Amino acid sequence: MIRVEKLSKVFGNVTVLKEINVEIHKGEIISIIGPSGTGKSTFLRCLNLLEQPTSGKIFIDEIDILDKNTNVPKLRQKMGMVFQSFNLFNHLTVLENLTIGQTKLLKRAKAEAESRGHELLKLVGLSEKAENYADELSGGQKQRVAIARCLSMDPEIILFDEPTSALDPTMVSEVLAVIRRLAKEGMTMAIVTHEMDFARDVSNRVFYMDEGIIYEDGSPQQIFHSPQKEKTRAFINRIRSLNYSIRNTNFDFYAMNGEIEHFCEKHVLPKKVVNNIKLIFEELIIIHNAVYNEVSIDVTVSYSEKNEAVELLFTYKGKNLNLLELKMDDDIGQNIIKNLCQSITYSFDAESNKLFITLK
Repeated sequence: MIRVEKLSKVFGNVTVLKEINVEIHKGEIISIIGPSGTGKSTFLRCLNLLEQPTSGKIFIDEIDILDKNTNVPKLRQKMGMVFQSFNLFNHLTVLENLTIGQTKLLKRAKAEAESRGHELLKLVGLSEKAENYADELSGGQKQRVAIARCLSMDPEIILFDEPTSALDPTMVSEVLAVIRRLAKEGMTMAIVTHEMDFARDVSNRVFYMDEGIIYEDGSPQQIFHSPQKEKTRAFINRIRSLNYSIRNTNFDFYAMNGEIEHFCEKHVLPKKVVNNIKLIFEELIIIHNAVYNEVSIDVTVSYSEKNEAVELLFTYKGKNLNLLELKMDDDIGQNIIKNLCQSITYSFDAESNKLFITLK
């Protein structure tokens, strides 16, 4: 239904979208998630030319909408958009907001447009508000009217740009309920959202966007339960990390411990966990320095807000050796670490060795 080839968008010196290639098929419900400022809304706005792409191609039903000979207004009628800020006409009644596009653009008779308007207001649960004005509605009601107005143009696909971000939390569910109903009826939709549970439940496909690209594209099961890429995993699990580098034997051990304590206090980790993290890193550094002449160590503490799990990563350069499986004259440090950990995984490549540790 939509095919995008090497789509890029640049604002001044900032590249917001970087050569995106993707297809959206009829009947798909796609949630677009990711950190703020990664191009999610810009991507949607480029699809219907509210933003002019810097380069690339966009095809709707195999018609290139960036071709100068394309009838863009006609193609736009296939693609409705619902914005964060509703964009209703405040001087018109709710019903008039739904009929004006039908009569002026679709050339429907007033009676037919009003009949369709009432039908759609019933769909979104606002039949009784037909003669009200927009400023008499709550935020959730305004957004439901905006969805009904979009549907009044008989679009084949609807783009939702964070449809609940401007709403009071108590009103979010009423808007999401309408979108769920449209999903059940087979409407093709692309939804930029920060509502993770909603995205997981309603979608059959999820785009995780980061750094101006679709960083990972997969089913809700993949994206939310077994993401393939590290940034996706960090975003989904709300992982917060602390990184510290050690490049000589005279490094400031107290400064490292101070940073670990500050990180753990910020995330309200128990004192016992803080002490265990410091003890594990201290013992690993002692073992490392007994084995290697070169000091090149990176330590990472990661905390998953979603799972409330703490993971440690100890990365070191040199010949491939698992520090916790070496035969040493004094193995007390190794045993201390093993007793404090739920799991330990060792891996290596041409550049470094890595110990992944999950605390009990």
